[in-house]
Amino acid sequence: MSEKPGILIMQRHLAPLTAFLESAYTVHRFWEGPPVEAADTIGAIVVAGEFELDKRLIASLPNLGLIACFTSGYDGIDVAWARARGLGVTHAPAVNHEDVADHALGLILGARRQIVSGDRQVRGGDWALETRTITRSMHRQKLGVVGLGLIGQALARRAEACRMDVAWWGPNPKPDAAWPRVDDLVQLARESDILAVTCRADESNRGLISGAVLEALGPEGLLVNVSRGQVVDEDALIAALRAGKLGSAALDVFVEEPTPAARWTDVPNTVLTPHTGGATNEAVQGMLGLLMANLAAHFAGEPLRTPVAE
Repeated sequence: MSEKPGILIMQRHLAPLTAFLESAYTVHRFWEGPPVEAADTIGAIVVAGEFELDKRLIASLPNLGLIACFTSGYDGIDVAWARARGLGVTHAPAVNHEDVADHALGLILGARRQIVSGDRQVRGGDWALETRTITRSMHRQKLGVVGLGLIGQALARRAEACRMDVAWWGPNPKPDAAWPRVDDLVQLARESDILAVTCRADESNRGLISGAVLEALGPEGLLVNVSRGQVVDEDALIAALRAGKLGSAALDVFVEEPTPAARWTDVPNTVLTPHTGGATNEAVQGMLGLLMANLAAHFAGEPLRTPVAE
């Protein structure tokens, strides 16, 4: 019987994948120690695409042929660098975008209708009839979507069902888009009540949501981020919230993950979730299926199922 191909899982939170992979592969886990003695047996690594991949590690694996992202995003992977070294890169596209859009809408409702603060009010014994919370209706709220990919489009459809007005901005026009494109991001922020960041992250848009964008969104505006933490200037965001220059923020992603709790202790008007936008049972099953298919194709010498398309 031939030896099973070697696979290296990089991040600890992907440890549950071991049970699905070990029947066909010899599985190594990086957090248990770099597999120095098995380095020449590893043909693929499995990663969460939002984490930066150590190029020195890649160079130490002479028979590596595939970087398989369990996730849809692959912003931690230098794809051009990998391809120049003959490495395939795969990911899990079009699996969880509807779930992320659901979560984004939940963040909007949680913040705008003060659902989260209302829960704290009831549990803390602070509910008094004479101080009833009054919020704005979602009807005719103007939603600006930053990045009209699959997530942005799915969120726009949901926003319309809530009777919101939708516009968007992205670096590339989309003539077939169902919603109007604003020419400038700052202008979109200025014209929006809510700005939702749904774009794909890469080095070109690090800090895209700058202090100027936040100031344009203004003291009544809500920023929602379900993209990546790096797309927002987080220091500028916190400063704007503390100074009252931005109304509120609802975030599922952060520059550092897990984000330090102390960083947000005294930051007002926030709804925060631990990067769970796409984390549903169904999405995870879809990502697992694509991971298994890509690994099988790679080791069989067949075309990869979902290679990164750039």
